[in-house]
Amino acid sequence: MATSIDTAQRARSRRRPGRLGAAAAVSAAGIAAVVCTTVTAGASAASATHRPAAVHHASKFLACEVTDTWGINDESFNQSAYLGLKQAQAADPAVSYTYLGSTSTSDYTPNIAKFIAKSCGIIITVGFDMGNATSAAAKKNPSSKFAIVDFAYSPNIPNVLGLTYETNQDAFLGGYLAAAMSKTGFVGTFGGQNIPPVTIYMDGFVAGVRYFNKLNHAHVKALGWTPTPGRAKGSLAGRGVFTNNFTDQGLGETDTKTLIAQGADVVFPVAGSVGLGAAAAVKQAGSGHYMEWVDTDGCISAKQYCSLFLTSVTKGIATSVKTAVLEAAKGTFKGGVYVGTLANGGVALSPYHQFASVIPASVQSEINKLKAGIIAGKISVDPTSYPAS
Repeated sequence: MATSIDTAQRARSRRRPGRLGAAAAVSAAGIAAVVCTTVTAGASAASATHRPAAVHHASKFLACEVTDTWGINDESFNQSAYLGLKQAQAADPAVSYTYLGSTSTSDYTPNIAKFIAKSCGIIITVGFDMGNATSAAAKKNPSSKFAIVDFAYSPNIPNVLGLTYETNQDAFLGGYLAAAMSKTGFVGTFGGQNIPPVTIYMDGFVAGVRYFNKLNHAHVKALGWTPTPGRAKGSLAGRGVFTNNFTDQGLGETDTKTLIAQGADVVFPVAGSVGLGAAAAVKQAGSGHYMEWVDTDGCISAKQYCSLFLTSVTKGIATSVKTAVLEAAKGTFKGGVYVGTLANGGVALSPYHQFASVIPASVQSEINKLKAGIIAGKISVDPTSYPAS
């Protein structure tokens, strides 16, 4: 008998505490804009050690990255941010770059301090958990410029640019696609940690499934995330399945097998490289089981599993980091909040690749119309706007 996914999650919560719960004042709109984790095409194959990378060229402007504890080769947002530094240098050879890796959360503050002492032109901090350390450093050093991935401050800090992404928008499209392709009437999702950059993906995915049901008089059920009924506008409150880890692929494989045992034939992991374990489980399940990758085009970042990916629900970390670096180098940098959306290309579904001829043309057309409707503000990406199955 399959283990209940909720029971499994409660057991894991007892034995495996979550990562750092960063506390920062973020408005409801800001939280709704926050999003988590990306692997980008052509991401760096830099050393997995936590030593600073070599500065590649003598220059007048140095861009510096402090990684989250996942490290520079996390196949997620640290690596994507580092790609953004590389792209900035490609666009402007006067830019050079380096990084410091964090092996624990206690490294955040001293690593930032080292880069302030190094007179970096901009310091990129990566991840929701670095919110407090970045805020403290920025306020203490108002002449230093910062950009932080997956975090926003309310009120804004003048010398910090928050890089956020409304990934509930493209996740909505991913959820609709999953529901349209499901043969069992069950699809599933799980996250790496119960934080806004993760749950915003899961929320949008469930909204897309529910909208499919409304539009097509269907009853596809989304497993792994249940939004709280009657929650406040802009809230991401809900309960769901979390590995409390972004690197243990075994946990991803276990949770995916449980979802599949409960009937899911399409799975959407929002857990960084843990998703590779999910892919292994989907592959083992055999024909008729698929998944969607998160943050970047999985057919590039995890190409060994491309044959399983209906699509990928992506966000443009590299591009937004590149832009922040170039603006800082040109002297046009301004603090505040960047919000990636479907409208500005900051979030998007990847190409369908091997499924381009498998996904019915009618479904592809519907998704294009949904995208236009979301951009126009005519379609809500809040799952509580639609009845649950």
